[in-house]
Amino acid sequence: MTRYFHGKGLSANVLEYISDERDWLLTEKICGDDCTASKYLEQPERLCDTLAERLALHHSMDCADCPIPDHTKQYLETAGRNYREDKFDKSSFPDSWGYASAEEAWKVVETYGYLLQIKTLLHGDYCLPNILLDDWKFSGFIDLGNGGVGDRHVDIFWAVWSLSYNLKTEKYRQRFFDVYGRNKIDEDMLRVVAAVKVFG
Repeated sequence: MTRYFHGKGLSANVLEYISDERDWLLTEKICGDDCTASKYLEQPERLCDTLAERLALHHSMDCADCPIPDHTKQYLETAGRNYREDKFDKSSFPDSWGYASAEEAWKVVETYGYLLQIKTLLHGDYCLPNILLDDWKFSGFIDLGNGGVGDRHVDIFWAVWSLSYNLKTEKYRQRFFDVYGRNKIDEDMLRVVAAVKVFG
């Protein structure tokens, strides 16, 4: 996925990848700092707007040649496997999207998971540490192992979760929705994504 994103001018060139007892990925350097740098966190409104605009632009890109053509299938399969293995962790997610039990979350996945679409090129982990800016200009993405073609709400979920986590407030969630394009967001689908994510 890093090679694919590099081909679209969105990430670093991959110099070497070795998979043995551990995985090693060597890339060229991306200029700038990630969005957890203090100079960005100190301007939260601008940061929120920058991330929303960047994501909207990213989601408009053609992805017909993506090497992961169905992110949604593996996304749901992973959730199902972890549910059966009793892997459930709601500790990282906002109370407004939280689920009290694995059974409650899994019922949402079973009932509504089929609504997750396969139309959009996803970063897959659209969080502040994975987006690099060079003096506020987009420089590149890192950590693309969860990317592929899937449902836009996966990236939207991670964006607003990360803004909340890194800025220690949920006050920018609605602002992000407005800048990204509220007409393209179904908040009920964000609850479906949250239900999937509590299973890893």
